[in-house]
Amino acid sequence: MCGIVACIGRDDAVEPILDGLRNLEYRGYDSAGIAVRGPNGDGRQQAVGSSVADGGVTATELAVRKCEGEISELEKLVSAQRPSGTVGIGHTRWSTHGAPTAANAHPHTGCDGDVAVVHNGIIENYEELRDRLREAGHEFVSETDTEVIPHLFEEHRRDADVAEAFRRTVRELEGSYAVALLAIDDETVYAARQGSPLVLGVDAADDRYFLGSDVPAFLEYTDDVVYLENGDLVTVSPDGYEVTDVDGTPIERSVDTVDWDPEDAIKGAYDHFMLKEIHEQPSALRQTIRGRVDAGSDDVNLEGFAPGTFAGVGRVQFVAAGTSYHAARYAAHMLSQAGVPASTAVASEFASSPPPIEDDTLVVAVSQSGETADTLEAVRRAIAAGARTAAVTNVVDSTITRECDDALYIRAGPEIGVAATKTFSSQVVTLSLLAERLVRDVTGRPSNGVGRRHDALSMLPEHVQRVVDESDAEAVAERYHGSDAYFFLGRGAAYPVALEGALKFKEITYEHAEGFPAGELKHGPLALVTEDTPVFIVTTGQHVEATLSNLKEVQSRGAPAIAIGQDPTGSFERAADEFLPVPETHPFAAGILANVHLQLLAYYAADLLGCPIDKPRNLAKSVTVQ
Repeated sequence: MCGIVACIGRDDAVEPILDGLRNLEYRGYDSAGIAVRGPNGDGRQQAVGSSVADGGVTATELAVRKCEGEISELEKLVSAQRPSGTVGIGHTRWSTHGAPTAANAHPHTGCDGDVAVVHNGIIENYEELRDRLREAGHEFVSETDTEVIPHLFEEHRRDADVAEAFRRTVRELEGSYAVALLAIDDETVYAARQGSPLVLGVDAADDRYFLGSDVPAFLEYTDDVVYLENGDLVTVSPDGYEVTDVDGTPIERSVDTVDWDPEDAIKGAYDHFMLKEIHEQPSALRQTIRGRVDAGSDDVNLEGFAPGTFAGVGRVQFVAAGTSYHAARYAAHMLSQAGVPASTAVASEFASSPPPIEDDTLVVAVSQSGETADTLEAVRRAIAAGARTAAVTNVVDSTITRECDDALYIRAGPEIGVAATKTFSSQVVTLSLLAERLVRDVTGRPSNGVGRRHDALSMLPEHVQRVVDESDAEAVAERYHGSDAYFFLGRGAAYPVALEGALKFKEITYEHAEGFPAGELKHGPLALVTEDTPVFIVTTGQHVEATLSNLKEVQSRGAPAIAIGQDPTGSFERAADEFLPVPETHPFAAGILANVHLQLLAYYAADLLGCPIDKPRNLAKSVTVQ
């Protein structure tokens, strides 16, 4: 969680850092701050060096500005007390240790004010370090684990230069972290990565460098990046950068060009990123599908996954969290229907209590960011058990791609809104293609009806566009505004869509919403159904009679029933109180289309309630702590 930004160059660093924090606010938004090294001798911070200019004294210092609240609050503070400098660091916080207060906001400084630190992750041995430092005379002013880092650096700085003091500090840290440190001594940022994401941006045209927890932090300035790996330390100055290990031994890391459009990280004319990203789904799906399937063809062309790749696999175990878990359930259902044993586990539970792993088990980890801590831990447990692993993710060269044996990208482009939308659709499509490759390699034959499914995939971008353009979800949201609770039902492939619909709704509206298998309705959930609990029933065109029976069950208890999906017989449109249709298609694609309606439903319901749709309380986009 949390977002780290740094800018190192020869021009003003404050505005690029603020830009980066705005772009990373999806990672955390309960407090924020910056620290800039420059001629800031205005009495607000300690001046530790000075030079004479025009007969006066200009002090070089670390100017720190931080506050509770969103980036907009920090912008007000910076506007009132604007620091100056060409090198700086910034942070937007999602609380793990300590409440969201100004005192707990980053950057954190030591006793002397000569060093500032921003950090993402958890320092597991911070209590031990803090106790030792207190005994040495250090005073702490926050509740955070991060604050031990600048104080520990100060201790090592007593008998070492800055670079060596930083290396010594990092050696003592235990846990998952990305750290960036700025000292008064020079125009250099020192950073380290261990378990939390950190990327270096290279702007050769302007002799400027960036650090970020994610590429969108600096994408508007450069698309040339260096993906740092666990154990890497990087020293960045206006003259260049060097990547080393913790002992100072140089490491070569390639510079890659990111194939993302900077406009993807900007809201443009939309009120919220979530609405923009719902509308981006047709283009995202075209990117996902491009070159992988053709209408009228049974072939699957997955880069890096030639026919026979999965020969010897006998069982597939998916691990994922949140929306990715729902996409994985969709894929497991497809595999099971095609005769390949498959199951899905919540990543945190798999990591805590892993099931037996056989020699022929393939563990597929699904993570939008590729940095989800619980999913990474599940992967590590699987590897330790001897499993073969594959990652399905949106981010090239993310941690999960380096730790798994194979990686497949969903190609959705950057997603800024905390509530996943376009990445769910792209995950399901990508996983369906991976599933088809597995079916062919495991069973020796294509899955039934694959040609029709590929035809539906080829039409999916156009069909999603129709749903976005024609959906009555806004009117439905208005009609059931103020209800006591909202329930979502589905059978087969529609069940994970129901789960995803409920998750979206509760994430951004803060209303009670639950997803259930339709067949479980009478085994408990029916007791919750009243005339004030609308029930949304997802139908893909399969299991029609059984699902229709569930619809009538809730209506008989007085609840309004809203059907969403494909209705080849017209039964749902006739029986339901409301009906949100999708274009005629393969049942596999019908679930994806129904989900677009549910995304819009959640969006408009949250908008009616005045909720902060892109930044729901207590949540962040990428969960990089366990």
